[in-house]
Amino acid sequence: MEQFYSIITQYIDAWGYTAIFIGMTMESACLPVPSELIFGFVGYLVFQGRMDFTAAVVSGVSGGLLGSILAYGVGHYGGRPFIDRYGRFFFLSKRHVALAQRWFDRYGIAATFFGRLLPVVRTFISLPAGFAKVPFIKFVACTILGSVPWTIALIYGGMILGENWHKLDAVGHDISLIIAGCLLVAGILWLRRGKGEVNPDS
Repeated sequence: MEQFYSIITQYIDAWGYTAIFIGMTMESACLPVPSELIFGFVGYLVFQGRMDFTAAVVSGVSGGLLGSILAYGVGHYGGRPFIDRYGRFFFLSKRHVALAQRWFDRYGIAATFFGRLLPVVRTFISLPAGFAKVPFIKFVACTILGSVPWTIALIYGGMILGENWHKLDAVGHDISLIIAGCLLVAGILWLRRGKGEVNPDS
């Protein structure tokens, strides 16, 4: 992990927002790049005043979107057989792809949104969306909506941890589950409110 810390800090120090964009493109394209460490260090730089919070969020979400679109394209045009046959050459774990597939099979397009908030699943969820050939615009919308809270939370977590930003790698999974739970509750309340508003007896 110390090597990861060193590589990430040097990379972001040298390239700034471009490094965030490229790193998150790689992560969302299913390559083994640790987003918790990227955003943890970015949050630390924001804490120091060396980076702007909003610009960092935009860079992270934009890079994540591009990487997700690339993964979606591979799934759309290559299909599951292509991934099963050649995925190992791109560091794709069949177990992780299968996990993302189960989530998508169970929740459909909604998994593209909530999957962004869950460990492992968020990295690979674009593939089954591509397999299923979901409408591209819906895929992009769900990807952005799911990526924004995750990106904000991790950068903010790095800001809070300060000098201990690298600890975000250990608590990042817990943060993602908390965010997913909060969004789920908010979604349920929103649906109930909507039903109440259309009910003439309310």
